[in-house]
Amino acid sequence: MTSLAVANPGSLIQSVDWVAIAPPLIAAVAALAVLVTDLFLPAQHKKWLGRLTAAGLALALISLLPLTGGSPRATFCAQTVTGATDTPAIGGPAAAGCSYVADHFALVFQLLALGGALIAALLSAHTVDEEELPRGEYWFLLLASATGAALLPASRDLATLVIALEVASLPAFALVALRRDGRGAEAALKFFLSSVTATAVMLLGVGFVYAASGSLHLGAVATGLEHAPGQLKPLAEAGAVLTLAGFAFKVAAVPFHFWVPDTYTGAPLPVAGYLSVVGKAAGLAGLALATTIAFRPYAHTWGLALAVLAAVTMTVGNAGALRQRFDTRFSAVRLLAWSSVGQAGYLLVPLAAAGYAPTGTDPLGATAAYALIYGVVNLGAFGVVAAVGRRAGTSVDDFRGLFGRSRWTALALAFFLLCLAGLPPGVIGLFGKVVVFRAAVDAGLGWLAVVMAVNVVVALYYYLLWTARLFAPAQEGAAAAPAAERRLPVSLTATLGLTASAAVVLSVAPQLVLQVVSGSLF
Repeated sequence: MTSLAVANPGSLIQSVDWVAIAPPLIAAVAALAVLVTDLFLPAQHKKWLGRLTAAGLALALISLLPLTGGSPRATFCAQTVTGATDTPAIGGPAAAGCSYVADHFALVFQLLALGGALIAALLSAHTVDEEELPRGEYWFLLLASATGAALLPASRDLATLVIALEVASLPAFALVALRRDGRGAEAALKFFLSSVTATAVMLLGVGFVYAASGSLHLGAVATGLEHAPGQLKPLAEAGAVLTLAGFAFKVAAVPFHFWVPDTYTGAPLPVAGYLSVVGKAAGLAGLALATTIAFRPYAHTWGLALAVLAAVTMTVGNAGALRQRFDTRFSAVRLLAWSSVGQAGYLLVPLAAAGYAPTGTDPLGATAAYALIYGVVNLGAFGVVAAVGRRAGTSVDDFRGLFGRSRWTALALAFFLLCLAGLPPGVIGLFGKVVVFRAAVDAGLGWLAVVMAVNVVVALYYYLLWTARLFAPAQEGAAAAPAAERRLPVSLTATLGLTASAAVVLSVAPQLVLQVVSGSLF
């Protein structure tokens, strides 16, 4: 492990590595720029705020490039590190008391968070105009939430983790509520109340963990818990459980999933897509950091708990999707919502495997790889639903005969659904599921691998049923849309083109993502 130079603990002035913190910092500066510009920009020019948002997110993504290929960079550290021979394999600079570490793990999840936010911004451009959402507030809240999602995977102390998670979550409540109808307000209220409860539980858990370990830095927490006095161990174990419960809510794991269908249905479609990918990525990153670094002494305990949670989550998610009627209003969005719950179960499998993995292996790469794949194809699916919803409704039956009305849009959605199902030609979805399956088998969780295999087969039913509707004959009496209505806005075209191209490239060259699993993320 490469040694890290950090600030002298005797000095009151800390040297900040601006390159390391550039991704979340650029997103935060862009948010402030949008907020201030909105005050002075005339109403007829406020469309430029969306372009400024996209430019800020693109610049934040570009700032990841100088951080790749080298050793981890750490800043905001509490003590000097002169060598790393005593640094544990898992945790890295976090064990040295650093609050921000730009390592491989952080970069992968920052790519997912910022890339997902950029696609959501492109998807949002027409929605903001057609639904007359307040432009300044919308773009500011999206950038603010993306800032928290980008900060979270690089956080290496519990305080920063909680703050980053709330920075990612609080603007999302307002984004859901920006739709000016009863559904938006109801969805935001359900999301807010359940999330606040989860946050309160998590903060109580963090307090217990701090009391038992004497530290907030993740590496020091692991050391403190390992050597905690006997009378404090029940407090520490309770704190670990409560902390993980808070992160499980953000991932939408069962039984903390009940807000997902109603929230996705009531939110603007780009916000629902953003929550399904970026919000889930933030929760996964926090859950991975808390378990594999801070709570490493309890590995077999949380490993079993996450394995059970993964099995129940994927089963309940797929069961909910199977029960969804295709002819009801918003059934397409609700089906994607239940699908996202099921996909969360798959994403939790490698995290559970990390609790049983032998020293020197890192199953977290499977979660990172699958999350990248899922992010691309799920945002693409939401993009197609948004495109079809402009003229028709958002029930699954509204997609019947889509191939005859809009050939390329139908082909794109079919490809996204096959990727989610793990069927050819969506090869990248199949590879992602194989990687997750292998992580469970290698960790000795054969029963979980069997549960996952059964759920993958069950999910084929509703994915293929929706795909078949795309190529079925159109319903009698359905009039063809005028050419002007069939023409998609530039932002929607760019979204579908970007996500479809990325999915095709990854299916042709899956090693671009699967190389994430080849080495340790920390």
